[in-house]
Amino acid sequence: MTVAGLVLAAGRGERLRPLTDATPKPLLEIGGRTMLDAALDRIGQVLALSPADVAVNAHWLADQIVSAVGERARVSVEQPEALGTAGAVGQLKHWLAGRDVLIANADAWYDGSVDVAGFVKDWTGERPRLLVVADTERPDFDGRWRFAGLSLLPGATAQTLDPHPGGLYELVWSKTAVELVPTDVSFIDCGTAADLADARALAAND
Repeated sequence: MTVAGLVLAAGRGERLRPLTDATPKPLLEIGGRTMLDAALDRIGQVLALSPADVAVNAHWLADQIVSAVGERARVSVEQPEALGTAGAVGQLKHWLAGRDVLIANADAWYDGSVDVAGFVKDWTGERPRLLVVADTERPDFDGRWRFAGLSLLPGATAQTLDPHPGGLYELVWSKTAVELVPTDVSFIDCGTAADLADARALAAND
């Protein structure tokens, strides 16, 4: 199994305005480091960070993402519009060259360390694998599991995606069998100012 890494970092962060008017959401800091750096570090648990093996997508204030990433990864700039989670993979189809994809959301924060190597281990590559947390209030799967910002996508599936706006949930996860891998690590999707504040408060107590 050959895996490439992808950090999703293109979102406008509309619900985080005005914080994201001049700063891309992934470059907001929690506990003294950016969410982008944390996501790259998670990918780096199993892959060497390099433009050959890891990509970051960018759209809103993309020049800041390009500068922040530096030589650690390839940056896939999406213009004139953001392509969503599925379209981001589609735009990288030729670069992926059939490889499976480890995908990390740049706005995910965890109160603890996620065992990414364990998440990847023993995956057969036959169907998507998703990290989930128990959440019956905002479930994505089976009325009890919420997606927690880390997934594996089979290379064969990645090759079917096109560089058009669309989401992985709508185009892939809801249409096929998926493997759900629960974690006990607390997870916050930092999409709102309240969620970001909660993550920062937890990080300050660590």
